[in-house]
Amino acid sequence: MTSTLVEDRSGRAVAPARPAPPRRTGLLALPEVRWAALSALAFLLAFPLDLAGAPGWTWGPLYAVCYAAGGWEPGWAGLTALRERTLDVDLLMIVAAIGAAAIGQFLDGGLLIVIFAVSGALEALATRRTEDSVRGLLDLAPATAVRLTDDANGTEETIPATALQVGDTVLVRPGERLPADGTVMSGASEVDQATITGEPLPVDKTMGDAVFAGTLNGTGALRVRVDRDASGSVIARIVAMVEEASRTKAPTQLFVEKIEQRYSLVVVAATLALFALPLAFGAELTPTLLRAMTFMIVASPCAVVLATMPPLLSAIATAGRHGVLVKSAVAMEQLGAVTRVAMDKTGTLTEGAPHVAAVHPVGGADPDEALALAAAAEFPSEHPLARAVVTAARERGLPIAAARDFGAAPGRGVHAVVEGRTVRVCSPAALPAPENEAADTRAAVAATEEAGRTAVIVTADDAPLAVLALADRLRPGAPDAVARLRHLTGTDVTLLTGDNSGAAAHTARETGITDVRAGLLPQDKVAAVRGWQREGARVLVVGDGVNDAPALAAADSGVAMGRVGSDLALETADAVVVRDEVGAVPAVVALSRRARRLVAQNLVLASVCIGGLVIWDLVGHLPLPLGVLGHEGSTVLVGLNGLRLLRTAAWRRAGGS
Repeated sequence: MTSTLVEDRSGRAVAPARPAPPRRTGLLALPEVRWAALSALAFLLAFPLDLAGAPGWTWGPLYAVCYAAGGWEPGWAGLTALRERTLDVDLLMIVAAIGAAAIGQFLDGGLLIVIFAVSGALEALATRRTEDSVRGLLDLAPATAVRLTDDANGTEETIPATALQVGDTVLVRPGERLPADGTVMSGASEVDQATITGEPLPVDKTMGDAVFAGTLNGTGALRVRVDRDASGSVIARIVAMVEEASRTKAPTQLFVEKIEQRYSLVVVAATLALFALPLAFGAELTPTLLRAMTFMIVASPCAVVLATMPPLLSAIATAGRHGVLVKSAVAMEQLGAVTRVAMDKTGTLTEGAPHVAAVHPVGGADPDEALALAAAAEFPSEHPLARAVVTAARERGLPIAAARDFGAAPGRGVHAVVEGRTVRVCSPAALPAPENEAADTRAAVAATEEAGRTAVIVTADDAPLAVLALADRLRPGAPDAVARLRHLTGTDVTLLTGDNSGAAAHTARETGITDVRAGLLPQDKVAAVRGWQREGARVLVVGDGVNDAPALAAADSGVAMGRVGSDLALETADAVVVRDEVGAVPAVVALSRRARRLVAQNLVLASVCIGGLVIWDLVGHLPLPLGVLGHEGSTVLVGLNGLRLLRTAAWRRAGGS
C-alpha cells in the first residue's frame, strides 16, 4: 500500500469526528429487566428479615412480590410450552419454588426465582443491544447524496441516499462519507475504508477504483458512478449477514439445559406416581402428599442448577476483574469448547495506528535530520502517517522547525519550505524519475515494501534524504498469545484480514502464524468460519471492527477488543477485552476450561446426593426435615466448590497477568 499524506489541518478537508454511537436500549427499557430488578430487590429486603427471625408479616409479603415478579414470565413460558406438549425446566423450577414455599422454605424458592429472572433479563438485554448496534450500523452511510444531473452543466441536486439508482453519478466532497458503492469516474483522494476492510491506513482512490458506502473520503473530491443500490451495498450486506448469522446460529445451551426435557418429565412423572399410586391402594392423603412433596424437593434441580452456575459465574467475575467482560454463563461455557481460533490483524494483533519503524538514510544523509525535516513538513497535516512521523521525531527529541508554503496533493504527498529548503514527503510513485531511479533509494523502498511496511520518501531541494518505513505496531504479548492459543486448541491460529497480503504476511511472521488469509471482505471471513464448522470445528473469532462483526456472529464464540472495537463488534461478541490486552484471550479460554471441569465435578456430586436422597425416599422413609437438610447441604457443597474460581490465583493459573 502506498502512503497518502494529505489532510491539511487548516484547510477545508479536515475529516469529521467519529460518528456518534448508535442509540442503545436503556437498562430499564425492557420489561424483563424491570421484573427481574423488582424480584431481586424484594428478595434482598426479605432475606435479612427472615434470617433475623422477624415476624412473618414483615418478610412474607416481600417474598410474595419476589415470587410473583420473577416467576410469572418463566411460569407463563412453561405453561405455554406445556400447551405445545413440551415440558421445560422453567416450569419445574417454578413448581419447585412453590413447593419449597409450601413447606416453609421461602428463602430457597426465592433464590431459584431470582436466578432464573436475572438470567432471562440479561439474555433479553444482550439481544436488544445487538439489535441496536445492527440498526446503528446503517447510520454509517449518509442520509443524503449530491447527485449530478445528465445535462451539460452537471447541475447538483441533493437527494436521499436511498433514492440513488445504479448508473447515477454522485459528487463526494472532502471529509464526506460515500453514499453508495460505486466506481470513481474522476478525481483523486484517499479513502478511510477501515469499517469495511479493516485496513489501518487510508487507501488511494483514483479513476476506475471501487469505493464503498459508509467509508470516509479524505481531501480530494470524487465523482463516483453508483454500482449498487442502498439495499445491495457492502454495509447493508454486513447488516444482513450479522442478522442472518444470529438467526441461524445453533442455539447454545448450558449442559444442564440440554437434559431439561427428560429430567423434568421424570421428576413430574415420579412425583405424580408417588402421590397417585399409594392413594389408589388406600393410603392416607396427608403422609402420601408429604412423601411426594419430599420427593419433589429432594429431586428438584436446585443442586444441578448451582452445579453449573457458580463455577461459570465465578469465572465471569474473575475475568471481569482482569479486564475481560464475558456476557453470559453460556458464553463462558462455550469459550472453553473451542477447537480453532481465527484472529483479525488491525486492532487485534496490532494497535491499528501506524508508527515509524525505521529510517533508512540514502545518499549519506543524517537520519535524524531527515526525520526532523519530514516532521516539520508534515506538522500541518492531520493524516495518520503524518501524525506518526511527528510523533517519531518527538520521541527522539528532535526539534521541529516551523514550515511555510505548505501544500498537499491527494495520493501523492506534502511539500513545505523548512528553514529555506523545499521539503517533500511523498510516496515512491509520486517521486520524479531522477530521484526515483537512484539505486540506494530504490533498494530502500524495495526492502521496506517487501517487509510489509509503507515506504515514504523524504527529499530536500529534490535530493533524497531518507526512506521512512511505517508500520502498524504489534500489540505487546501478541506472539505469546498466539502460541498459547495454539497450545490450548491443538491447531494453528489463522489470520483473517482485509489488509493487503504484504502487511498480513509481515504480521504473521512476527506472531508465528502460518495460516494467513488476506484481502478478505466480511463475507469471506464468514465463509471461512462456516467452512471450519462444517468440518466439525468449534470456532473462536477475535476481532474489533465492523467488518469482523459478521464472523463474530457466525462463530461459536467471539471476542472483541474493547478500546478500539466498533459498537457492532462489541455487541455481537460473546466477550470483550476491555484493555485490549491480547494475552487475555488465551487466559479466558483456559479459565473457561477450568470452569467446565468444576461443572463436571459438581454435576457428579449433585447427582450422587440427589440420587441417594431419592433412593432413600423411595425404598425407605425419608423425613421431610432430613430431606430438606440433605437437599440444602448438597446445594451448599456444589455452590462452595464452584466459588473456587473467585480466587485471584485462578486467573494466574489460566495464564493471565
